[in-house]
Amino acid sequence: MPAAAGDESNYLVGLNLTDRRVVVVGGGTVAQRRLGLLVASGAKVHVIARAVTPAVEAMVTGGQITAELRDYADGDLDGAWYAIACTDEPDTNAAVVAEAERNRTFCVRADSARQGTAVTPASASFDGLEVGVLAGGQHRRSAAVRTAIVDALQSGALADAQPHVPGVALVGGGPGDPDLITVRGRRLLGRADIVVADHLAPQELLAELAPHVEVIDASKLPYGRAMAQQAINETLIEGARAGKFVVRLKGGDPYVFGRGYEELEACAEAGVPVTVVPGITSAISVPSAAGIPVTHRGVTHEFVVVSGHVAPDHPDSLTDWSALARLRGTLVLLMAVERIEKFATVLMDGGRPADTPVTAIQEGTTRSQRVLRADLATIAARVREENIRPPAIIVIGPTAGFAVDAR
Repeated sequence: MPAAAGDESNYLVGLNLTDRRVVVVGGGTVAQRRLGLLVASGAKVHVIARAVTPAVEAMVTGGQITAELRDYADGDLDGAWYAIACTDEPDTNAAVVAEAERNRTFCVRADSARQGTAVTPASASFDGLEVGVLAGGQHRRSAAVRTAIVDALQSGALADAQPHVPGVALVGGGPGDPDLITVRGRRLLGRADIVVADHLAPQELLAELAPHVEVIDASKLPYGRAMAQQAINETLIEGARAGKFVVRLKGGDPYVFGRGYEELEACAEAGVPVTVVPGITSAISVPSAAGIPVTHRGVTHEFVVVSGHVAPDHPDSLTDWSALARLRGTLVLLMAVERIEKFATVLMDGGRPADTPVTAIQEGTTRSQRVLRADLATIAARVREENIRPPAIIVIGPTAGFAVDAR
């Protein structure tokens, strides 16, 4: 008699399902949780169910999987390399497993792991590794251990002997809270030999770096000293050419007023391999942290992000401020504190009502976050009175008047 899937004798193996038929019987939330990984593996997934969730339906509509909305019938597993029985009917699941055994097709039974011929491990991907954990059908235990392994890999507590590859990674560090960097960004930061960091990058992340990592301050203080962009480009290129892995750590997202594309072009021209890791932009996340959505149903259907590093009347300005004044949605200004009077005036002159809500958020998402609420007519004076300083985000529009605490 074959051993049950939950016994100690399980053999953990990776299946190559690319272009191979996989049948999933059941279309509910259990099936939905498994379909993403199956599709990512390249399998030809076919679902058989009386009904499917909206997410599963969307996968069918998008051509990722196929489906038949009907009862399971003997013979449905013909040609399948792998099967999953995940209906809410034990008799149907048992019938699927029985057919799979006759066909010598491995089958997971979601409602009773020990009665199938395979068990789905708690799994995760990490930097080219596939981590899978089985715990004899104890799903919570396997998931907890899987998560602990991934956390240890991400933090460096568990060594990953991946070969060292020189190059550059342009990493968006997020709006300031170190927990808001992406998983991939944090992972690459942990592999760095050199980190070239702006002052807006989460500084607490630098404290986590190993002692051998060289940290280069490339701060672009809004109105103070600056490291020339050319010098930054050369630093990245020279580090990579010296056989190092260089992380360019920026605040927010590298491509949102971060000159990330200039650095990409410079590295590409020099023949240096570059990885770009998007970050959570402050233009959306900082208002969110202050309880302000940049869009809201029935209130605003658009939002515009504008750099305030030059005044509206400056010859280098590329912004059509008269057009912005006519918009009814949300306007998010970055680097605008020093020239807030001019921005408020040009918007009111262009037709924006003086009582339009405005909120200024200083050092958003951090412990020192400050929120100042005013309107277009008073925002400049209030910013000066309250000594709001960069880095700060200024939100203009109906949603800037929302005041629900987001904590």
